[in-house]
Amino acid sequence: MPEVLKAPLVVEFPFTRSLGPVQSAFLTGLRERVVLGVRASDGRVLVPPVEYDPVTAEEIRDLVEVAPTGTVTTWAWNHAPRRGQPLTTPFAWALVRLDGADTALLHALDAPGPDAVRTGMRVRVRWAEERTGAITDIACFEPYDGAPPRLTGATGEFEDPVTGIVAAARLDYTYSPGRAQTAYIDALGGRRTVGERCPSCRKVYVPPRGACPTCGVATDEQVEVGPRGTVTTFCIVNIKAKNLDIEVPYVYAHIALDGAGLALHGRIGGIPYDEVRMGLRVEPVWTEGARYPDHYRPTGEPDADYDTYKELL
Repeated sequence: MPEVLKAPLVVEFPFTRSLGPVQSAFLTGLRERVVLGVRASDGRVLVPPVEYDPVTAEEIRDLVEVAPTGTVTTWAWNHAPRRGQPLTTPFAWALVRLDGADTALLHALDAPGPDAVRTGMRVRVRWAEERTGAITDIACFEPYDGAPPRLTGATGEFEDPVTGIVAAARLDYTYSPGRAQTAYIDALGGRRTVGERCPSCRKVYVPPRGACPTCGVATDEQVEVGPRGTVTTFCIVNIKAKNLDIEVPYVYAHIALDGAGLALHGRIGGIPYDEVRMGLRVEPVWTEGARYPDHYRPTGEPDADYDTYKELL
């Protein structure tokens, strides 16, 4: 049995968000070294601020400046910081209730060790040297024994307010396709397509999953399918994807390979997009060194009869 494959995988994309008046004022204030909260209908000052009252659900905009000093309400020690976290050395994650606020703000607390952190300790904001209007404008909190500083009198009105943010969403993990899909990928390296047959319903699943999704029983009987197949359904793509060197419009289709009990998807080429149709017979086109077909093209055969693929729609 071949070794099961595994590889590091990163899913990352920029998340762009527009800001309402409250969040805009809050982040712009951080850029200006000012912390703003919002007063709710019950009189509490909420930091970070929200745009809708948690009690009445009504919109709220009564912005209130609070001090950059506060009290730790609870904390947890982070002995091994990860990539992208506020500090590169061990630190505490702390909930800090700023002076003048009634709720706590979660951020990093720079301390020499867990013995130096306690609930009730006094801290202050350490501002980032370069500030752009983001929560990272607070570099972290640090221990502080002095009196709260004088407030600036900010009301939330600033020049050049921040109206939107872009946050990078990223997930790093190690992916393993498992035994069945490892065999499938290895076969693709030899320009063969291999599925697995369910011992109960006898359907051949491509790509194989190691178990039948209908019967719930394990599958291990390998079956080579294709290489030709039939277009069952398709869509015309009119929006060009970033970093994808394919001109629009083009067609993406579900293709039932001969002998398979499940349609897989692939791009259709070698034919005008408006001539692609259900029942079109196609075959894979490989490029040099590729581990999977680049696209599928018409074989020139007559279209398949609808009854031969209707169960695969």
